[in-house]
Amino acid sequence: MSDITKVAVLGMGVLGSQIAFQTAYSGFDVTAYDISEDALEQARERFAILVETYVKEVPDASGGKASEARGRIVLVGDLGAAVADADLVIEAAPEVLEIKQALYEKLASLAPDRTIFATNSSTLLPSDLKAFTGRPDRFLALHFANSIWKFNTAEVMGTDDTDPAVFDALIAFASAIGMVPIPMRKEKAGYVLNSLLVPFLNAAADLAAGGYADPHDVDKVWQIATGAPLGPFQIYDMIGLNTPYNILSHGDEHARSLAAWLKENYIDKGKLGIASGEGFYSYKPAD
Repeated sequence: MSDITKVAVLGMGVLGSQIAFQTAYSGFDVTAYDISEDALEQARERFAILVETYVKEVPDASGGKASEARGRIVLVGDLGAAVADADLVIEAAPEVLEIKQALYEKLASLAPDRTIFATNSSTLLPSDLKAFTGRPDRFLALHFANSIWKFNTAEVMGTDDTDPAVFDALIAFASAIGMVPIPMRKEKAGYVLNSLLVPFLNAAADLAAGGYADPHDVDKVWQIATGAPLGPFQIYDMIGLNTPYNILSHGDEHARSLAAWLKENYIDKGKLGIASGEGFYSYKPAD
């Protein structure tokens, strides 16, 4: 198997942009893809912010290293061009099964046979997608946490069809981009991180949506009582509310009611989290 040197990241949302930037920061050539010029423009803005963030928060990012990382990323709006010479494709499309399945059907005929496909899906199993990839032996999940430069885990989870050499290659790649690889020994929706995090966030939403306590007070209780740096609603804002909304929308009746609460009170009002300047908290500069 050839070494991974050229990486394509598909989907320039909050986490997709971080994956692309961290990979470039670690010395890889990166092609970053999204479906529209508007999405690509938002990605350019995110990369500019990430340069500043890395300079402030990453110890070795001074001396121009963060700016050099930005220079290793090529933004494109053509899927075929994005993956034409990729050794690894990391998919960070919206957390909707049908969107991801349709994307892999296109990728199957566009990417070289050697290319490894990895999904960053938060909750879907790779088995839900492998039949659409055209290469189930070269497909697996590679899941990152938000604020990738600080919370640097990378959960690697294959299927029964994943070639062990491909699994090992992704473990090595995760280490090469500064992550701590977490091998998943069996498929599990939610991996390790979201198996713990999603029920926690849902419990917080249930408290607020049910009128038991305000979001800020829920956060205060959690932070004071446990010493945690962030409360659940601060985590919601960091993730962005669209991803939890999509997950809840595909759950049971109660989960869907929480999704409706998020949509009516926050998403429909443009309160999407840190990326939009407001979510459960305001991140807009004071006048």
